[in-house]
Amino acid sequence: MSMATNLDQTIKDNAAGPKRAKGDSGEVEQHSLKDQIEVDRYINAKEATKKKGLAIKITRAIPHGSV
Repeated sequence: MSMATNLDQTIKDNAAGPKRAKGDSGEVEQHSLKDQIEVDRYINAKEATKKKGLAIKITRAIPHGSV
């Protein structure tokens, strides 16, 4: 399982669950969904910069029959 898939699933699980949980053993609050999405975007941007190659590829088209 890749890191992005794992993070996507974690964000989905956190969004489905309660923001804050309180019980006999203590209280837990998760990071906001907005913060989780910002982290996901940051990680995706870092991964994109590691990829080799250019974002834009320039090619030259030559029609058939021309010399």
